[in-house]
Amino acid sequence: MTVFAIGALGLLVAMSLAMVRALLGPTIYDRIMALNMFGTKTVLLIAVLGFVAGRPEFLDLALLYALMNFIGTIAVLKYVRYRDLGQTRIDP
Repeated sequence: MTVFAIGALGLLVAMSLAMVRALLGPTIYDRIMALNMFGTKTVLLIAVLGFVAGRPEFLDLALLYALMNFIGTIAVLKYVRYRDLGQTRIDP
């Protein structure tokens, strides 16, 4: 078993723990951050698998997924806070 396979296995364990936190999280913010962590670990897993398979174009996919994960997390947090994605501030 290579070092990269062990690393990928460790990432899968961390991803499963993040999913447990996303399902059991006491608050909505814990659940959102657990899903963000799951997305980050997915980016790392895509990069490791691309390196093992000798496919450098997987890094482009990993970067695209990281950007979508970041923007999606910000959008969900804004929706939870304001209940509207178009509102920029809370009116007094």
